[in-house]
Amino acid sequence: MARFLILGCGWVGEAFALLAVARGQEITVTVTSEEKAQRLRDQGVEALVHNFDQSAALALEEQHFDYVLNSIPASKKNEILFVKNRFQNVAKLLGNLAYQKHIYLSSIGIYPEQSQSFDESFSDEAQMSDILLLAEKIVGPLPNTIVYRLGGLFGQQRIFAKYFQDKVCQSGEQSANFIHLDDVVQLLWLGFTQPLSQPVYNVVCLHHPKKEAVIRASAAKYGYGLPSAFADGASYDKVVSGDQIVRELNYSFVYPSPLDF
Repeated sequence: MARFLILGCGWVGEAFALLAVARGQEITVTVTSEEKAQRLRDQGVEALVHNFDQSAALALEEQHFDYVLNSIPASKKNEILFVKNRFQNVAKLLGNLAYQKHIYLSSIGIYPEQSQSFDESFSDEAQMSDILLLAEKIVGPLPNTIVYRLGGLFGQQRIFAKYFQDKVCQSGEQSANFIHLDDVVQLLWLGFTQPLSQPVYNVVCLHHPKKEAVIRASAAKYGYGLPSAFADGASYDKVVSGDQIVRELNYSFVYPSPLDF
C-alpha cells in the first residue's frame, strides 16, 4: 500500500483519490471547505481543510509520503504576486516532507496562442503565460518533480457541447487540444508507479479534430442543441502534442479523440 498526498483536491484530484482508494491506497488530501472535506471522509479519504494562500503550515500526522499530487491552481485570473505567494507556501510545505515523486498539474495554456504546433521542447519563456510559468518555476525544481501540462479537461458533467448550446461559436475552426478525465487519472497512476525520464509532459489526446466537429459529436451523444451559428472568428489554430508521455508509458487511451468523449 502506497501513501498519497493530494494538495488542492479539486475535480481531477478527487477522481484520482477515489481511484487510489479503490486500489487500496492510503490517501490524504487538502481542500478549502469543510463540506467537501466531510464528503471525502465519507468515501474513505483523510481530508484536511487548508488554504495555501494563507499559510504553508499543514497539520499532517505523517511527514513521509510515497507520492504527492499537486493540483493547486495557478489561475490566469489571479494577480502574479498572489500566485507567487500561494506557490511559495506550497513549495515550503513540500520542502519539509519526504516523498518519492511529486506530480504538479499545470496547463497547456502556458503555450502562446499562435498558429503553431507545440511540444515540450518549446522554451521561449517570453511568449509563455507568465502566471503558469511562475508556478512551474517555483515547484518544478523541487526534488523528484514532474509537471503534467493538461489539455482542456472534459468528462462526467463537463460536456463540450453544453457550453455552446444556442450560442454563436467562433472557435469551431480551431483544433481541439483536449483530454478526458478518465485518461488523466490513468496517466497519473502510471506516472507515479512507473519511471518517467523528462521533467515536463503534455497530457493531451493524440487526435486534434476541429472544435466544430467535437461540438456536433458531443451534442448528438448527449442531446444538447447546437450553437445558433458557427462563425469563423478564431485568429489562431494551436496544436499541442501529447506524444511523449504516450510513448514512454506505452499508453492506450480510454478516449483517443475528443470525438469519443
